[in-house]
Amino acid sequence: MNNLMILANETANEATVVNEFEQTLLRILVVIIMFGLGAGLTPKDFGSALKRPWGLVIGWFTQFFIMPLTVYLLIVSVLIPFSSGEGILFVALGALIMGSVPAGTTSNLFTYFSKGNLALSLTMTVNSTLWAFIMTPAALFIYSNLLGLDESLSVPFSELALVIVGLIIPVGLGMLLRKFSANVGAVIELIGSVVGLLFIPFLIIIWVPRNWQLLLTTEWPTYVVAIGMGLFGITVAYYFTKLIKVHPMNARTIALETGINNGPLAIAVIVAVYIDNPGLDQILLVPALYSLFIVLISALVTLVFRRANLAAEQKIPNLL
Repeated sequence: MNNLMILANETANEATVVNEFEQTLLRILVVIIMFGLGAGLTPKDFGSALKRPWGLVIGWFTQFFIMPLTVYLLIVSVLIPFSSGEGILFVALGALIMGSVPAGTTSNLFTYFSKGNLALSLTMTVNSTLWAFIMTPAALFIYSNLLGLDESLSVPFSELALVIVGLIIPVGLGMLLRKFSANVGAVIELIGSVVGLLFIPFLIIIWVPRNWQLLLTTEWPTYVVAIGMGLFGITVAYYFTKLIKVHPMNARTIALETGINNGPLAIAVIVAVYIDNPGLDQILLVPALYSLFIVLISALVTLVFRRANLAAEQKIPNLL
């Protein structure tokens, strides 16, 4: 581990994963996405959720316990043992952050296509976003200590919480706007959803060509972690909810909400907190790769979920 700590303090690649223009653009995208997320909700939605809270409780557990644990296990079983490149602990830190942020609006879209519970998905997304200012720093504190990260890689709990709170504010403003004008709120919600979807084309068109050499030289364990966290997160959460007899529609919803984390938010948080860290590029690597692959993974999972026997599901009582 000491050798790894030395390697972590060296910069492995001179390429800039996210340049200054992209950093600014990402901040704007995240604010618009959060604003649209809030504009799609009303106090009535929270009232309905509180009347049947088990979906939120189970989703909270899978998002902030199962998902970070899954990522940690991938790091210690695949990333660290089989990586030979420099700065591997920077990469591990980025993976932890990606696995600890809340769900994004992309999960709502795939829940709809997967014949899941869209109302539960929307409420879970907002619920996890609001909880993130406590649970994301807590998860990072626990697992960064388990990895033995030194001060240069330590997660500033209070600073991270403040950044996330600042990103949550647009959610409240969006809800406020929806309260005063449902029509304007609906338009803002649509804009936020579209912007969320545009993040992936943005990566493909702008980020991938500029970082093509970096992608070719990135070792396979990094790809396993970036792809595996979404795939395993969805799979583990799905079978966990099936084990405790959750309705199949809600099991699909919770699984997607668990495995599809908010990539733009993770990148925005990393840029805000670690902007002066010499390992910023390595920290951003897994979140960028995850954001590229999660849509493909979610599309494949959706094809599987859509084969559900909806007629048989109608006979199962839905308690969420």
